[in-house]
Amino acid sequence: MVFKCYLQLILLLKNTLDFESLDLQFFLPGASIFKNKRQKIIGDPIKNKSLLFPTLLSGIGTLSDKLKILKLNNRLKKKSLNEIFSDSEKSTLSYLHDLGFSAEIITDFFQPFFSGIFLEPHLETSSRMFEFVYKMFGEGHASLPKSGIEAIPKQLFKNLNNTTFKFNTKVVSIENNEITLDDKTKLKTSFTIDATNLLSNSRNHAINWKSCHVLYFETADKIIQKKLIGLIPKKESIINNIFYHTSLKTHNRAKKELLSVTVVDDKDLEKSKIIERVKKELKEYCGIDSGRFIKHYYIPHSLPDLKDLQCSVKPPQTGLADNIFLAGDSQLNGSLNAAIDSGEEAAMRVIEKLSN
Repeated sequence: MVFKCYLQLILLLKNTLDFESLDLQFFLPGASIFKNKRQKIIGDPIKNKSLLFPTLLSGIGTLSDKLKILKLNNRLKKKSLNEIFSDSEKSTLSYLHDLGFSAEIITDFFQPFFSGIFLEPHLETSSRMFEFVYKMFGEGHASLPKSGIEAIPKQLFKNLNNTTFKFNTKVVSIENNEITLDDKTKLKTSFTIDATNLLSNSRNHAINWKSCHVLYFETADKIIQKKLIGLIPKKESIINNIFYHTSLKTHNRAKKELLSVTVVDDKDLEKSKIIERVKKELKEYCGIDSGRFIKHYYIPHSLPDLKDLQCSVKPPQTGLADNIFLAGDSQLNGSLNAAIDSGEEAAMRVIEKLSN
């Protein structure tokens, strides 16, 4: 399960999406950690009481670590998003060390958990993004629409009455009043909003991207019984996290279990080697017979790799030319919130132009 797909329930999304029709399916606020061939559960007992004793008895982190987590939760509840994104930046790893967390809980929990969100294994991602995500998990719940994450664009599409889509159509250039396609078709435009980063080089900051692999297996049994992701905190492992989709109502119940595996650091292995390595690690670290392999997806542009992260767009940021505006999470931070916010801001700039 790619963590980017989790919905963070903040006001922006509530104003944009109809959550009731999405029928959100909620994960438990925690994780199942596979360490020394044993499964240990750690989570937020304040949000779910069933996680209290498993967390206390997990052996993951010290009592001091658990108190620091509570302190961090309380501090971020009082910290606004504007304050988070105006603070000085440091790496998430430095941030956690500075807060006094033990090396053990960083290695066993924070590193594998947030590597799956940030899609990089070293926690080099900005502390602003860590505080933002941590605050969202504290205030809301990780969830998926019952019909899958695709339900979100489908819902937005359903509300468009005067829009034409051209799928599988590559754009090769964008100019002030013209878009050129790869078949040399030229589309005349009054305004253009580019959410593809095609024009990023024109602003002298080409976007770098984080990637990941997601593999799906059909298994006979479900090793994780709760609605939790599974983490493997082994540096030599290529598996970052696993999840049984049959834990949620997003998947039609069948005789077999559906297991997804996310790989963040592929160690430069070829595709066939990745599949073999994942099967081996599932057996070695989790005791999971991988069963029938279904599909392997490589997602090269999973998240934008950004510095100086922001939470809102200032009007000058969206405009590239008189009639061209930029949108997308690469304008702010790698999240669904940022993608929607920047798109709304670009649309408002077009409306202002039309009004004038």
